[in-house]
Amino acid sequence: MTYAADRLHEEVAYVAYHFHWAWESILDMEHRDRARYVAEIARINQGR
Repeated sequence: MTYAADRLHEEVAYVAYHFHWAWESILDMEHRDRARYVAEIARINQGR
């Protein structure tokens, strides 16, 4: 199964924007780990 390129770019941009991490580092993550960071950022943002 392949992961949609557009969705991958959205996740990388989202994490990079909020955590200021290099996109290469985020892209190298396993999907499961990156998805967890996306979920945590969303949870944090809901509390604002």
